[in-house]
This record gives sequence, C-alpha cells and structure tokens, in this order.
Amino acid sequence: MSQLFTPITIRGETIPNRVWVSPMCQYSSETEDGQCGPWHVVHYGSRAHGGAGLVMLEATAVQPEGRITPWDLGLWSDDQMESYAQVVEAIHAAGSTSAVQLAHAGRKACHGKPWEGSNFLEPGQGGWDIVGPSPIKFEDAWGTPNELSIEDIDAVVADFASAARRSVEVGIKVIELHMAHGYLGCEFLSPLSNVRQDQYGGSLENRARLTLQIVQAVRKAIPDSMPLIVRVSATEYMDGGWDIDECVQLCQWLKDEGVDMIDCSSGGNHSDQNLEPYPNYQVPFSSRIRKDVDMMTGAVGLITEPRQAEKILADDDADVILMARELLRDPYWPLHAREVLDDDTSTWPNQYIRAAGIPTIAR
Repeated sequence: MSQLFTPITIRGETIPNRVWVSPMCQYSSETEDGQCGPWHVVHYGSRAHGGAGLVMLEATAVQPEGRITPWDLGLWSDDQMESYAQVVEAIHAAGSTSAVQLAHAGRKACHGKPWEGSNFLEPGQGGWDIVGPSPIKFEDAWGTPNELSIEDIDAVVADFASAARRSVEVGIKVIELHMAHGYLGCEFLSPLSNVRQDQYGGSLENRARLTLQIVQAVRKAIPDSMPLIVRVSATEYMDGGWDIDECVQLCQWLKDEGVDMIDCSSGGNHSDQNLEPYPNYQVPFSSRIRKDVDMMTGAVGLITEPRQAEKILADDDADVILMARELLRDPYWPLHAREVLDDDTSTWPNQYIRAAGIPTIAR
C-alpha cells in the first residue's frame, strides 16, 4: 500500500490516511453569528465521503473581533456549539476524522466576502475596531489596528482555551492553532508587524510569547489524548522579517509544550512579500522542521498529483499532505488517488461504485 493511504496515529487518535483537508474559509455563516449551516454540512461531508483521512474546519474565530469577515465561523460562545453537531456527525459517519482550526485574524480582520471584493469594512459598514500587536496597517487601504494591552492579550489566550474546550464538547477530534498567514499569532512573531517594547516584543523569545501561552492554555484545556497541531508561516519572504531559522526555534519550543505536528505554510504577513509559488514550494520548510526538530509535519501548497504527494512522504519530507484548492476542485481526489497508487477502489461509497469502474448490474 502507498504511504499516502496508510493510517497515522497521533496521541490517542488514529487517522485513516494522510490526505487531509486543509482549512479553507467559506465565509458562509448565514446569520453572521459564527454558526454552521447547511453549506458546511454538505461541504465538509462531501470531502469526508471523498476519502480524506482528516477533514479540518476552516479558521474558526475565538473572538467576534477575530473574524476575517462577518460570515466566518466562530466558537466564542456556547450558543454556537449546537450548530457544529451535524457537521461533525457528517465527517465521522463517512469514516474521516474531524478537526478544527482555531484562529484570530488580528489586523487582517473585518473584511467583506472575497467574491464581493474583500473591502475593509468600516464600523459604519458592518465592521468593528481591529487589533494587533502594534498599530501598523497590513496595507494602506486597510484599517489601523489598536495595540492590544496586556489585559487584552490575557483575554485572547483565555478565549483560545475556551474555544478549544467547546471543540472537545462538540466531538471534534483534532485541534489546529492558526499562527500563520499574517493573522494575530503570526503578527506577534514577525519583527515587521510587532514593534512592542514590552515582554511581547523585541527578542524572538518575547515575540513567541503569545503563541506559546496560547499553546500552553489549549494543551491544558483539552484531553492529553487529543492531537494538537500548529500552522506556521515558515517565512514571510521579507528582508529583516520572520524566517525559517526563527521558525525552527519556535517549533522546538512548541514541541516542548506538547504540540504534536507543525502544518508548514508560509507568507501572508506583508503585502510586499516576494513570493512566486510553484509545485512543492513549501515542502522544504516541512522537511527542515521535521528533521531539525524531530517532530511530525504536514506539507501543503500546490500539491495536486497522487504520485507527487506520495513522493513527499516517501522522501521523508512530511508525515501528511494537506490539500486545499485541489479538494475544492475535486472533493473525491483521495478516491481517484488511491486507485492510481494502489489500484484500489474498495473505499468508494457503495452509492458511487457504479462510477468507480467496478462491474455492477444495471437497474
């Protein structure tokens, strides 16, 4: 059997294969209250029935002001929990493992839907006051964040832990913390977006303090048997900015605090980043962190072909493959990939086997 379709055990959770649905925002909470709706049941259930081993819910805000848009999912309130039940049930009923990415958008919060232009929303347009480590805009047309006070930071940490507890209560099996792509955790890590003069700014240890405090609080809030993943931007592609060397040190600290896997992405913290993506462009980050820190990693980014994904695992560059846009294009990519790599169609849902090349009697 291919490595791509072998199980992987992380703490007390065995995930059936190594094709994972990367968190992808849907901006589809119908009532702007952070709750799941019919779209989410179908969207996530389809990818579970399509054969993904793990299906991760999109960036889910731990505070209302931490949403990218007013239509993001959230777990900042007990009132939101019931809406997740059908989504989690749909994932598990198809044999996949459920996960959620807990997030705070920081200075990149408060925008319209991408298909409507992603414009920054002023308070009179349905927006709100945004926050960050320092009052530095992401780009000129966006709002200036309010610098978080120490009390505000303490509240963010506590709210990540509360959202993690709610995730456990609704039956989610794996938690990922979003510290990448220019959102709040990433903003604190970068010396370009964090120019604080207190214990949260300056040295690498100080800039990493918020991320480590969130990890500590979440690890205490969830069962010891529950896997904990952190998504990082391994570099921000800017001179004088966050880079892979600092990221390796951060990942060592994360491992020491009980993080089980690093989801290796990059970029997103500066509008002038020098990035030209190409297939496997982020795999070297996964490979280096995996080897230098001796911990599990996930590779993501322009991985679209079965043999391409298999080779990343075979070369020991990652332990799992996270896929995003390719699984939007084809929710059943894992079923097709298993046929390519293992000549195996046995995992197709019974309702679909008439399309799998398996002889059936026409009715």
